[in-house]
Amino acid sequence: MPLRRCHTYKTMNRLMLLTLSFSTCLLGAEPDDCLQRLGAQPDAAGYACLRQTYGQSPDRWPAPHVDADVNWQELSALPDIAPTPAHNPFSEAKARLGEQLFFDPALSRSGQIACASCHEPDLSFADGRRVSFGHGRAAGRRNAPSLVASGLVEPLFWDGRAQTLEAQALMPVSDPLEMAFSVEELVQRLRASTDYPTAFANAFETTPLDGQQIAAALASYQRTLVRAARNTRFERFMRGRQDALSDQQLHGLHLYRGKARCMNCHFGAALADNRFHNAGMTYYGRKYQDLGRYEVTGKVEDVGRFRTPSLRLVSRTGPWIHNGLFPDLMGVLNFYNVGMPRPKPRPEQVDDPLFPMTDPRFEPLGLARDELLALRSFLDTL
Repeated sequence: MPLRRCHTYKTMNRLMLLTLSFSTCLLGAEPDDCLQRLGAQPDAAGYACLRQTYGQSPDRWPAPHVDADVNWQELSALPDIAPTPAHNPFSEAKARLGEQLFFDPALSRSGQIACASCHEPDLSFADGRRVSFGHGRAAGRRNAPSLVASGLVEPLFWDGRAQTLEAQALMPVSDPLEMAFSVEELVQRLRASTDYPTAFANAFETTPLDGQQIAAALASYQRTLVRAARNTRFERFMRGRQDALSDQQLHGLHLYRGKARCMNCHFGAALADNRFHNAGMTYYGRKYQDLGRYEVTGKVEDVGRFRTPSLRLVSRTGPWIHNGLFPDLMGVLNFYNVGMPRPKPRPEQVDDPLFPMTDPRFEPLGLARDELLALRSFLDTL
């Protein structure tokens, strides 16, 4: 063999060995080792590490950064229908009836307000307003959250006053600021209609229709709303499409489970923990005061606590927090990054037993600008 040709083969062999060695370093190294080397803006090797790590089954992902008392669940894809209780078994007939009721303004005294007035499909079953308008155009005091994951969380409402979807379904009907009607009058109205008696008989195989059936039908429909979030990038990723997330979004997923501490409160299929937290947004003694969970339980420790919202479709469901005062999702992230507000009592409030304390769960995160952008990009996929 000529010397030049032999030298070429040796050079190629060395390059192949170097390439194999580099690939082994990236793809064969323990994920935790390469993850620990990630900076605020990963390089090509860092992104390769992230793809290797999160290309595995979720049960092989590194443990998330959560506090010791958090009973977390791994992130997971949505079911086709939210879990159904034994006392209200799911049927498509009930769900169709519930959908008809959901969009019917006959559920309100004025005949002008439907459930969909505050939970619009085109707005991810929220309404895009800071607070919603109800009967007589009266403004409520809390933001209308998306209902997409309502079948996956309990209890319901910002203050948790309804334990189940069935219990929640008719509360807006009788709320004087919302539909300002009564269940008894609603039942009479529907019984007197031309089509509802037959529709209820077909769905429930019993007559006459009553409030319990109305609630059961509405709850059955709400359990199908998870379908509105089943075609997101995150859902496709969780179902095996590893290319569904960009490099930046994958970095955001890693931050979400790690340095950003999001998994302390937002996990599982619902991306929520079914608990209540004081995030420092009570506005105690000020214009927007809202005592939250305390109004339901009367317990001092519940002052200023609100139910953890699901993050499904979060980037499409602003404005954010319980009173809708945050029009920009990056603004929300910036607040979390500094550990949330920690109001101090004024002199006259020093001995006030109701003065709210921000949950210690919220601690400063120290995320750099590139990390916040990556986290924001990941939230867009949900």
